[in-house]
Amino acid sequence: MQYARTVKSRILDSVQPGKVFVLLGARRVGKTFLLQQLLDDLPGKHLILNGEDISVHDQLKRKSVQNYKLFLGNVNNLVIDEAQKIPDIGSILKLIVDSFPKLIIIVTGSSAFDITNLTGEPLTGRKRTFNLFPLSELEFTQNETIIERYDNLKERLIFGNYPEVANYKNRADKIEYLKEIMNSYLLKDILMFDTIRNSSKLFDLLKLIALQMGNEVSYEELGRQLTINKSTIERYLDLLSKVFVIHKLKGFSRNLRKEIVKKPKWFFYDNGIKNAIINNFNPIESRNDTGALWENYIISERIKYQNYKAVYANNYFWRTYDGQEIDWIEEREGKLFAYEFKWKQKKSKTPLAFAKAYPDAEFLTITNENYPSFLGLI
Repeated sequence: MQYARTVKSRILDSVQPGKVFVLLGARRVGKTFLLQQLLDDLPGKHLILNGEDISVHDQLKRKSVQNYKLFLGNVNNLVIDEAQKIPDIGSILKLIVDSFPKLIIIVTGSSAFDITNLTGEPLTGRKRTFNLFPLSELEFTQNETIIERYDNLKERLIFGNYPEVANYKNRADKIEYLKEIMNSYLLKDILMFDTIRNSSKLFDLLKLIALQMGNEVSYEELGRQLTINKSTIERYLDLLSKVFVIHKLKGFSRNLRKEIVKKPKWFFYDNGIKNAIINNFNPIESRNDTGALWENYIISERIKYQNYKAVYANNYFWRTYDGQEIDWIEEREGKLFAYEFKWKQKKSKTPLAFAKAYPDAEFLTITNENYPSFLGLI
């Protein structure tokens, strides 16, 4: 089953000559398929290059306008998949953009390690970046009825939203695929680096993050458990976020003394990867971490919604030292919106300390019954 990706229309509305359009996302989330869909709607002749092909490196490394004229010919649309693999890609693209003002350029990347080459100084004022994630609830609504939605949601809390996983009907096939992409794809970009010599430490770190999901993380404690120093923990977490495996959520505070801000929370972009890390694919009914799975899932879906619908917000959690907490805070257009995530219907009250400190903030509990409006499905 194929899904029309929500971000496609935003890219097509924005695409124009004279800029580089950067599409970022983890491996296997459908970037190459989306490129094909985009090209179907872009007129003219296309040239598609693979940044992992050494012959492409050789063709691009001689940075001269004459070389690129011979190379591009009468191409209207240039696409470079996995562009971060090409040495000095930023300055190469800058020269092409400046020399071929009628050319449309789209590049993809599954790693943000070298992304400064794409979005940093060489392309200042010449780029536009879009993110692609695993399939979203916005996209699933294309092929499922309201009646099917709840049962499918319970499956997605366990197996996540990677496109190929969504198309597997067999439970064993889903599990095998998730383990394969975890071992062969998601950490591939990290393990290429000479400074990462022991992949087992990365997996151990991810397992600890998975088991602590929804709680504040102490880098010192993680370091003690893994027998590595705090700076290495921070570096590993940064690398894992740059290949779109996990993401950080900071604590919100306006300098109230009791608010926790020093310890962040870390979440997974996909529930299936989280469950593959801890090797637990048991159904929701037999889990003791359903609340954490729901929190991770709805946060990842809200991030997708914000990106795809151009909702600009600063995201946080909120917690005090005496245990009052709110799962998700959005600061947008000068206002605060607070959300508590509960899998089953449960009436929540705004924590007293928060209500007193931020009386104008809105507060809402998001459950498996009212989440469609939170994600723009209705």
